Amino acid sequence: MLAIGCLGAARITPKALIDPAGRRDDVDVVAVAAREAGRAEAFAKEHSIRSIETDYDALVRRADVDAIYNALPPSRHADLTIKALAAGKHVLCEKPLAMNVDEARAMAEAARGSSAVLLEAFHYRFHPAFGTALDLVRGGALGRLRTCRAVFNVEIPERAGEIRHTLAVGGGALMDLGCYPVHWARTLLGGTGLGGTGRVVSARATEGLAGIDLEMSARVEFEGGVMAELETSMAKGIERGARVEVTGDKARLVMINPIAPHMGYRIELWPEGADAAEIIAEAPAGGPATYDYQLAHFVDLVAGRAEPVLPPKDGVANMALIDEIYRAAGMTPRGM
Repeated sequence: MLAIGCLGAARITPKALIDPAGRRDDVDVVAVAAREAGRAEAFAKEHSIRSIETDYDALVRRADVDAIYNALPPSRHADLTIKALAAGKHVLCEKPLAMNVDEARAMAEAARGSSAVLLEAFHYRFHPAFGTALDLVRGGALGRLRTCRAVFNVEIPERAGEIRHTLAVGGGALMDLGCYPVHWARTLLGGTGLGGTGRVVSARATEGLAGIDLEMSARVEFEGGVMAELETSMAKGIERGARVEVTGDKARLVMINPIAPHMGYRIELWPEGADAAEIIAEAPAGGPATYDYQLAHFVDLVAGRAEPVLPPKDGVANMALIDEIYRAAGMTPRGM
């Protein structure tokens, strides 16, 4: 039985960990830590978690915890993840992995020096639907790759305490939402499956509160001259949507809803010159969630039954590209 402790009583925790763990017989969520005792107690009661802590370090030190789920804001990813790894605890860390590439490198180094697992929670990557899209690209169905366009938009209102609008904890559209289009492009365009960091050609941000990007767009050149257009927005009134397209000299691949295919998705292949698409895969909402597949992979890594789909060096590469996009847009990477 893998005993997991939760850092933070975050909104994402039930669907990302607690619900998937409840559908397994080899995972037990045993404790949650929050700075306010009342919040920790209410969260534990609601989700039938036996123990609470009001100190994050105390949770990391607990002898009855084998692994940590770090759902805190990005500003607390590096320090607490490094402490957990040093204590021999496996870590499932929410995205983005860190505030910046320097922190990500320190986390990867800590993982190399530990026998414990570090996995960044890019949950979409573990769903078979994205695997289908990736196999088409890798298998040459598109021919020589030319372009990519990846978009993820979700309105996130400005309100007191909203971490996505708080610079000090790692807020911003690119950090919270745009890290996905960055990762989609890197994964689909990278010959190794990990992708390179790419070269940022240009970037443009729309700022809200001081230092917070409400919208970000970037043009990134990948190996072989493949040009990717990456877009993200959390601005007021923006229509929610997630989509990635990759075009080659033989065909164009379109995946609608790569972020959460368990809520319904479609993969289309448009042969060059064709008037209609071939529907490669399509499904309505239903079936195991991306988070179920993510937890399964994490458990398999801990048990030594799998090779990491997303090793820590992938998180370093993703943060490196995020940092460069910020710089190209005239903004400072988080935590610098």
